[in-house]
Amino acid sequence: MNYKFIGNVIGRILCVEAAVLVPAVGVSLFYREFRTALAILISAAVTAVAGLLLLLPKAGKKNYYAREGFVSVGLAWIVISLFGALPFFLDGAIPNFLDCVFETISGFTTTGASILTDVEALPRGLLYWRSFTHWLGGMGVLVFLLALHPMTKGKGQSMYLMRAESPGPEVAKLVPKVQKSAMILYGIYCGLTLLQILLQALGGMPLFDNITTAFGTAGTGGFGIKADSIAGYSPYLQVVVTVFMALFGVNFGVYYLFLARKPLQALKSAELRIYVAILVISTALITVNILPQYSGVGESLRHAAFQVSSIMTTTGFATTNFDLWPEFSKAILLMLMVVGACAGSTGGGIKVSRVLLMLKAMKREHRRTVSPKTVSIIKLDGKVVDNDTLSGIWFYMTAYSVILVGSVLAVSLNNFGLETTISSVVACLNNIGPGFGVAGPMGGYADFSPLSKVVLCLNMLLGRLEIFPLLMLCAPISWRKSFGARGGR
Repeated sequence: MNYKFIGNVIGRILCVEAAVLVPAVGVSLFYREFRTALAILISAAVTAVAGLLLLLPKAGKKNYYAREGFVSVGLAWIVISLFGALPFFLDGAIPNFLDCVFETISGFTTTGASILTDVEALPRGLLYWRSFTHWLGGMGVLVFLLALHPMTKGKGQSMYLMRAESPGPEVAKLVPKVQKSAMILYGIYCGLTLLQILLQALGGMPLFDNITTAFGTAGTGGFGIKADSIAGYSPYLQVVVTVFMALFGVNFGVYYLFLARKPLQALKSAELRIYVAILVISTALITVNILPQYSGVGESLRHAAFQVSSIMTTTGFATTNFDLWPEFSKAILLMLMVVGACAGSTGGGIKVSRVLLMLKAMKREHRRTVSPKTVSIIKLDGKVVDNDTLSGIWFYMTAYSVILVGSVLAVSLNNFGLETTISSVVACLNNIGPGFGVAGPMGGYADFSPLSKVVLCLNMLLGRLEIFPLLMLCAPISWRKSFGARGGR
């Protein structure tokens, strides 16, 4: 295990976190929130010092492999969440440190689950930082760092970091160099964010609301700055947010193909077609089902489209209290929570590509049962999917199921009812935020016990990092100095 390299990675990330805290100081000073500005400034200073101390030992030239990548990512997300919670705690806006950590983990993992009972009472500087954690965590903190500076000159080794943090069953570089791939991803990410800000400005959304809403949409996080989330804004602005939530749920590799002037190849993506189909069909079904609750088809369609886009992309914004919808509509939303968005997007869930590959694998096994001598291979977008990828998917789904059951049992100790218990775990494990019942869009997680909050924090991290990096932290073999020539790979 290359401990110096891991420390170096975490040190660099803490320095980046300290730097991105500085704009929140400026926001606080602009709104004359001097106590908040001081709290954020102290937090940035403490974070920077911790980062610089970790950077003192040189990482050296020793190679690193998959286990260092996964361990670095797992530790990094825990550490940035702990330091990112400092502004809330030092300001006193959230007096309980566990609640501060819960809110920060929810931000970085783009979950949007909140313990705040009156979000509008939070200082503007903290509201800005809270929303920015979505934007930074959406594409990935390590990907952001790789876009700024390569972590190593070793051939392909930075890919281990990117693979450990990026969502989906497999991660491919857009171009041969990892740093350039990361820069392209962030270029697309920034471009879409700025486009949303422009369109929202045309709709008359105030600047602060505009920026924080764009951060929450881009990261598919869903932290709102209003008690009613997006409900208070105009239908035009709600439609803009609906469209961009859906756009940020698309694999960014598809956008790269459009930029590379390969639109036909982009449109042939099986995952994209299924993703769009699920959005359209779910919206149509819910529109019809909730029609009696609204004034007409237009209003019903607008709310249905918004919530389907919000839930499937795991954003978590709301324009209405969907907890009051009929059970049929709520059942559809619960299934969308689990499926999630596309691989390679900022959305959560188990990903459309995994669902597609599992269905293909089931079809292959059915053929083998009927005709054992049949030779069948699985392809996705014309490429053969190897058995290692399929094994990884089944391992992921097994771990996901075990974590889901264990978490539900732990959270059930709150005695909030089965609907609240199951939906809160599903909402946090799939990085959505609001569930049903007590954890519904007009509720929150403030009344959950400390044990439940710790469990849900772990769920959020497990969901965002797709389980493996945190499991690596718990595996004793990960911390051995060496376990064979091939073991570290």
